[in-house]
Amino acid sequence: MLFACAAQAQNGSSEKFIRDNYSKSEYDIQVRDGVKLHTIVYAPKDASPEKKYPFLMQRTCYSVAPYGADAYPPRLGPSPALMQDKFIFVYQDVRGRYMSEGVWTNMTPHIDQKKSKTDVDEASDTYDTIEWLLKNIPNNNGRVGQWGISYPGFYTTASALSEHPALKASSPQAPISDFFFDDFHHNGAFTQGYYLTFPVFGIKPPKPTTSSWFAGEMIKPEPDGFTFNMKMGSLKNFDQYYSKNFFWQETVDHPNKDAFWQKRDILPHLKNIKPAFMIVGGWFDAEDLYGPLNTYKTIEKNNPKAYNTLVVGPFGHGRWSRETGHTLHNDIYFGDSIATFYQNNIEAKFFKHFLKEAGDGKTGLPEAYLFDTGKKEWKTFDKWPVASVEKKKLYFHKNGKLDFTSPTEAKSATEYTSDPAKPVPYTANYKQMSGFTPFEYMSEDQRFASSRNDVLVFETETLTEDMTLGGEIMARLKISTTGTDADFFVKLIDVYPGDEKNHAYMPDEKTVLAGYQQMVRSEIMRARFRNSFEKPEPLVAGKVTDINFRLQDVLHTFKKGHKIMVQVQSTAFPLFDRNPQKYVENIYKAQDSDFISAKQTIFHQASAASLLEVDVIK
Repeated sequence: MLFACAAQAQNGSSEKFIRDNYSKSEYDIQVRDGVKLHTIVYAPKDASPEKKYPFLMQRTCYSVAPYGADAYPPRLGPSPALMQDKFIFVYQDVRGRYMSEGVWTNMTPHIDQKKSKTDVDEASDTYDTIEWLLKNIPNNNGRVGQWGISYPGFYTTASALSEHPALKASSPQAPISDFFFDDFHHNGAFTQGYYLTFPVFGIKPPKPTTSSWFAGEMIKPEPDGFTFNMKMGSLKNFDQYYSKNFFWQETVDHPNKDAFWQKRDILPHLKNIKPAFMIVGGWFDAEDLYGPLNTYKTIEKNNPKAYNTLVVGPFGHGRWSRETGHTLHNDIYFGDSIATFYQNNIEAKFFKHFLKEAGDGKTGLPEAYLFDTGKKEWKTFDKWPVASVEKKKLYFHKNGKLDFTSPTEAKSATEYTSDPAKPVPYTANYKQMSGFTPFEYMSEDQRFASSRNDVLVFETETLTEDMTLGGEIMARLKISTTGTDADFFVKLIDVYPGDEKNHAYMPDEKTVLAGYQQMVRSEIMRARFRNSFEKPEPLVAGKVTDINFRLQDVLHTFKKGHKIMVQVQSTAFPLFDRNPQKYVENIYKAQDSDFISAKQTIFHQASAASLLEVDVIK
């Protein structure tokens, strides 16, 4: 109640500041194909020919409410600091959403060569919007910045391709970049934990509206999401809810990364970047971690002279936008006021430099501002991944050993049986399984899984000195199976010592950090995609096969006295859908009878060594 009262008081104070200092106007801006995009502008009241302000814009599919001349939001912009510093804040409903006209599609395909006025995308809509704003909103200084979190992060990335000369600064935050690896899939495996979200993305409004037209199509979740999803059976049974949901039907009809998904991948288009970029993410973002890391790396590769920086903090999805005081993710405490530090010392510095100040790129900010989630402190780098890292290999061994020496045994392997009828839950928190999207599992204690017979555990000896893993992680598994398809879910884990003390802000007093197995990073790989995401192939039962895939980057110091652990399993339910383990052409159309139990073998011998490739920062 105290937190709620404080938040209400803060919101009330912020709204009064906005009413006192900003005037609100609403416009329907017509773009080149005649569609009108609903746009709300909050302009500083003290703007004048002598005191001009830049634009700071967000384009979103999630509504620019509140609508109406006298309805004001509780905050403006990415942070209180920027709201108080004053900008001309612009919010726009993207085409086909809420009060904007037109037809909406998920992850609007970008058109590199536009040949007519009907060739429209997010870049063209942004270009036309900026042109209108410059000509019609008085007392602007001719500079535009953009930001957005999650789906609006994608719109920020795509909008930067407009190449409008007034667009000076873009900050995609937790941006989606490719739905085959972000959000709805991981390496092609369906993120079943998103099942509740499909009405939001797959129902088109009959006309522009201020209301959430899809609300009547939402599934009412059961308190026990694990049991609900098990009772649902195979994915085809979701048709009882989503037979008229266009996005669900598109997902079902395109199980591979074919042309449908390829043209919705924004990464190949990130060339000739003009505005400065600051890409923001959270190390524990269960929705969009692939997006920020790969957006940054792609721009870096294709645009070596561009101003392109990366910021990643100890946050879940978008949590850097709200201060919580004591910064926790799940049970882990990282420090105080970390979001405020980011907002005031990193984000505000970026936007003020490029929109109000010299704009010459001399911001004083580093190339990469990253939080070490083990040492629990910010680190700065002039390159990411770090050029001077030592590439090392963490090898699996018999009896659950894990170390940096390659195995010498002629024959050595560990087996487990994966039964889709009894999948490994991805979390011990059954309430989390009934939520809208997964959140806490990214740093969750893995002791609930390590005692299962269908989860393999490999662990180092107690570390005698700190070890910082900073950069990319590659899983290289040598496997065989009795089935013809399989999934492999690999987890990198920090094992706390047995005398670890609880911190002062434990969210659950029943939890003990002594012996805690904190997940640092995890990823799933669907074996059918081991050679190509476009053209899947069955496994050959009994054949030793390479399964290679990348886990997302980390910056984590495993402290002296801790251990490094790796867990391997074939299900993480219902975060990800279950693989039938018998190859079928389309898992979304698999019958319940297609699901079989299979024996999985992980090899750790001289001729077939399973391992993680890691980057160690000295």
